[in-house]
Order: sequence, then structure tokens, then C-alpha cells
Amino acid sequence: MGEMSAVCLMILMIGAAVCLSACPCSDPALCDPIQHSRDSEVFVFHVQGNNWKHYDWSKVTTVGLFAPYDPELMCFAHSKGARFVLEGDVPVKEVVDPKQRSAWIAGKVKLAKTQYMDGINLDIEESVLPHTPEYYALTDLVNETTETFHREIPGSQVTFDVAYNPNCVAMRCYNYSAIAELSDFLFVMSYDEPPPMWNKCIAGANAAFNQTITVLNLTCTLPKPTVNLKLLEVGNQCELGKCLFQWAPYSDAAVGNQVAYMKIMNQVNSSLTGRLWDDVQKAALFNYKDTEGKIHQVWYDDPESITLKATYVKKLGLRGIGMWHGDLLDYSDDPVAQEQTKAMWKALTP
Repeated sequence: MGEMSAVCLMILMIGAAVCLSACPCSDPALCDPIQHSRDSEVFVFHVQGNNWKHYDWSKVTTVGLFAPYDPELMCFAHSKGARFVLEGDVPVKEVVDPKQRSAWIAGKVKLAKTQYMDGINLDIEESVLPHTPEYYALTDLVNETTETFHREIPGSQVTFDVAYNPNCVAMRCYNYSAIAELSDFLFVMSYDEPPPMWNKCIAGANAAFNQTITVLNLTCTLPKPTVNLKLLEVGNQCELGKCLFQWAPYSDAAVGNQVAYMKIMNQVNSSLTGRLWDDVQKAALFNYKDTEGKIHQVWYDDPESITLKATYVKKLGLRGIGMWHGDLLDYSDDPVAQEQTKAMWKALTP
């Protein structure tokens, strides 16, 4: 990410005697850790089911496991040259003590080794106030996790998930610059953004283009572009029935529900409006009517909006792009669905 490209997305190693289980792969070499890196990262979280079998593995470089461990997935990922990494989540208050911190890290390294995995994705989405014991412990946790994994598992990768904005979003007042330097790279959760209308309780894109590139620039300490926060045309505004929080740059609360892309594609053509495009937020949307006659509005990313963001990621020289998560596309045999899914994967690397 610009000056912090090595900071906002990097790489290192790991060691310790562990009793390994027998390699579950048909080729024992597939249990060796992945040690090479590609020029551009495509980080995909796996959360559910077996759709991983249908990912575009020509693009995937890392799979973050947020589902039960599947040795078949590990073997398959390694056969495609992709890393397969653990999820790491621990209450920060539990790692303030150095001995407890070391024990937690040792447990994760042991698990990674016994499962022939390639590192860990630290997903600690917890409020931490500046200059508290927890603040320093979190930075120490990242430092020691990276050092231990790099030493014990050669080529392993330690990454850290951060909020879309480093300015104490949801009171996550972490030492972002230090964490970026100490990990291999940061995964910026831009999909967690509120719509860019801080003073209005209306629906909007959850990762509007201008807002997304602004906070990426902020995270990576690059010059900030001018952001146009004009709203949609009045006739297309959708007021939220209940505003869960007052929009503010320091908020990190989801409004609305996550809907699978496959469901959106099945719904958009029969909706009231069909696919609409908002050129201010550079995102797709449509309106539909439910069985009770109420009108709802759906905002979503599609190949057009993803391509815009992926192109900007490339322009900034960032390490790559990632998705939450890879299991919500339609991987069925339907020809239309196959083309839609292919287009979404293609958009990641324009």
C-alpha cells in the first residue's frame, strides 16, 4: 500500500518440536508449507460448505479458514500453490500477561503444524483504548506471533484484520502502524463500512468507491483524494425503518442483512427496478416489493464495482485484494450462474 505496501501486506517464518499426524494428502509433498509468494495476493475466507472446490484457483493465493478444518481443502489448496491459514481470535485481556500470550501463540503454532497449515489470520475485532495494557499487549501479540510462526514454519504468513478506517473505528484504537510493520500484511475490512451519508438514515453502498479509496489512502498514509458525498436522486432514496446508530466516521455497525450474491442475482431481474447503478457511490442497487407490499432496497457489489476498486488497488501498488467470503457465489451448473460467478472472480484481477 504505497509507502506501506510492505507494511500493509508482507511475509515471514516458524519452529518447536511437535508430534505431527500422518500427512492426509495422496502426495506427501502437499503437506509441506507454501514458501513462495505471488506478486498479487487474492485472499479468500472460507466459511461454509464445499464451494471451495469451485473457486477460481488460478487467482487464490491464501485461504483463511473460518470453518471446521478440512484436510481435503488443505491438500487441494497446497496443490494449487495457495496458503491455508488458521483463524486467530483471543480476548486481548487474556494476553496481557506475557506467559499467557506465549502459551496462546504456542498452541496456535502447534495446531498449524499438526494440520499442515501455512500461518494465521489474526481477527481480533475488539475495543481497545490507547496506551492501555491491552493496547500494548495487542502489539506484542502480533510481534511475537509473527516471530514465532516465521521461525517455526518457514514461509508462513501472519496477517491482521483491521477496520476500514484506522481512526479508532468502534473504539479499536490499535497501534496500526506498528501492527502493519510487525505482520506480513493487513487485511482492511472495507466491507464493514457504513454508507457514506453520515447525517442521513438512508440506505447506501456498504463500500462506496470514493469512501473506500479514501480510507485505504488514510490507512496507508498516502495523500487523500477529494470525496464526493452527494446523495442519490431523491426519488431513489430509501429511508431505514430504524436507524441503528447515527452515521459517523467512528461507527462500525452493520445496518441491514448480508445477502448472498447468488440470491441477489436470482432476485434482481424480477425486482421492481431491475439493476440500477449509482454513479456517485459507484455501486449497483435495486428495489423490490415483499409479500406484504413493502418496498426494500438492496445495494451490492458486482463485477463493475469490484473492477473499479480492484483497479485502484493495483494503481496504489497494494499487496492485493480479498473477499468475505468465497462461498456465496452460485457454483451450480446453471449456465447463467456460471457466467455471473466467472465474472465476479475475473473482476478481482483486472
